[in-house]
Amino acid sequence: MSRLHIHSVHPPAPGQDTAAMPLLSSEDGAVIAAELAARGLRFERWPARGELAEGADQEAILSAYAGEIARIQSQGRYPTVDAIRLGPDHPERQALRLKFLAEHTHAEDEVRFFVEGQGLFCLHIGEEVLQVLCTRGDLIGVPAGTRHWFDMGAAPRFTALRFFDNPEGWVAQFTGDDIASRYPLLDPLPEAATA
Repeated sequence: MSRLHIHSVHPPAPGQDTAAMPLLSSEDGAVIAAELAARGLRFERWPARGELAEGADQEAILSAYAGEIARIQSQGRYPTVDAIRLGPDHPERQALRLKFLAEHTHAEDEVRFFVEGQGLFCLHIGEEVLQVLCTRGDLIGVPAGTRHWFDMGAAPRFTALRFFDNPEGWVAQFTGDDIASRYPLLDPLPEAATA
């Protein structure tokens, strides 16, 4: 189920953990959409089609979701689309997780439609950190320049359509800020990754 937590970026009072005390927490799709819209973000819940075959490749995924792709591309802003599918046996899962966990921005919007599984988008906007757990059927749109990071968990299992206005696809500019280390993840990082 989709979930939103909104945290303050201000340091906690002595003995308090800011990340453990969200200012707002909701699993209501309408509340999530309204809170994100108030901050210039897009969130929608769409019906997800039937299960994808275990070995579905990018072409099969894009074909299965041709209607949703046409719906987004009809808005004229995102001519390039691909599909990312990561499972718990992906050989680069740990390296990819650490890369996505570093706060970064993009010169273009980041638009994702989750067709399987889940992922945690964390958005650093002004004096807030918004954590959006996206699950199957969630569409999220993050405007260009928004500071954010993404956690897919230690044993990822998700498939998402990614829309771009840049034919090069995913290009990040890392901020160097360690803010992501101060907020909850889908699950803890292994000790070797944090040392």
